[in-house]
Amino acid sequence: MRPQAVATQMIDDARVRVTRFDFEHGAQTGWHRHAMDYVITAVTECHMRLELPDGTINEVTVPAGTAYRRDKGVQHNVINAGDAQMSFIEVELK
Repeated sequence: MRPQAVATQMIDDARVRVTRFDFEHGAQTGWHRHAMDYVITAVTECHMRLELPDGTINEVTVPAGTAYRRDKGVQHNVINAGDAQMSFIEVELK
């Protein structure tokens, strides 16, 4: 069984929810579906393994300080596939 990523809520107001996620090596978010559009900003270099509902596994690297966005409805499990701690900040748009 994989360890769980640590989610620390930073802001939750009428417009956004901001959460920092910290992963030790091998930690995961667990399966989830995004209910809102969101933006991820990498705090550290993030070597992510993304497990998708159809069984596909995508390996991606998000460099520290960069960001990407996705639409609501994305379903996945995010795993730290790197050798070091991984951290990112997720901003959900309400």
